[in-house]
Amino acid sequence: MSTTHFGFKTVDEQEKAQHVRGVFDSVASKYDVMNDLMSMGLHRVWKAYTVQVANPKEGDQVLDIAGGTGDLSMAFAKKVGATGRVVHTDINEAMLSTGRDRLLDHGLALPTLVCDAEKLPFPDNHFNLVSVAFGLRNMTHKDVALKEMCRVLKPGGKVLVLEFSKVAKPLEKAYDWYSFKILPNLGKLVAGDADSYRYLAESIRMHPGQDELKTLMKNTGFGHVDFHNLSAGVVALHMGIKC
Repeated sequence: MSTTHFGFKTVDEQEKAQHVRGVFDSVASKYDVMNDLMSMGLHRVWKAYTVQVANPKEGDQVLDIAGGTGDLSMAFAKKVGATGRVVHTDINEAMLSTGRDRLLDHGLALPTLVCDAEKLPFPDNHFNLVSVAFGLRNMTHKDVALKEMCRVLKPGGKVLVLEFSKVAKPLEKAYDWYSFKILPNLGKLVAGDADSYRYLAESIRMHPGQDELKTLMKNTGFGHVDFHNLSAGVVALHMGIKC
């Protein structure tokens, strides 16, 4: 049986999704609060920039993968209007349910679907935009997921991958201290779960860096790929265009 990483641990490939599901089942109810605390509110700026780069038009068809509590789905829905459509998806039912309730509280009844990014249940050449924010690093076969994203995009369509990345070297020591000392303690205090936020820190280190991810995206079907470092590389936004 093939193995893969779950943070710094080695697990059977077939078990990774279950481990990741356990993480997000545990933190779903406190996810938004923890995002604000651990990023000092910067995640809102990163997502707003993603929407700006995506530049959705009225009438666009948008797929939000790993949409979680719905930040990007909500922002895209305001841009595409009544003639467009945003499909809000996540592999984790607890996260999706939290996001659906939040969207409804804001008056948005979007199509909401539990689905695996490695097996998207959508036809070829269907969406103008596909987004995945802070979800790609949790996927077992990132290449398969990216190929699926490319498949469901229309020619000329864009994929936006917002993800933690490799921080600038002068900040590495401070960032490691924050990641491995502060984050787990913050998770324990606020969400009652230190292990899930320890996994977060580990999974970031195991995720491909900016140039590696750019190459992976090119190898999975995107003709043009560029990335933007945000907050000194703590996060990077990769944009790929389907030929």
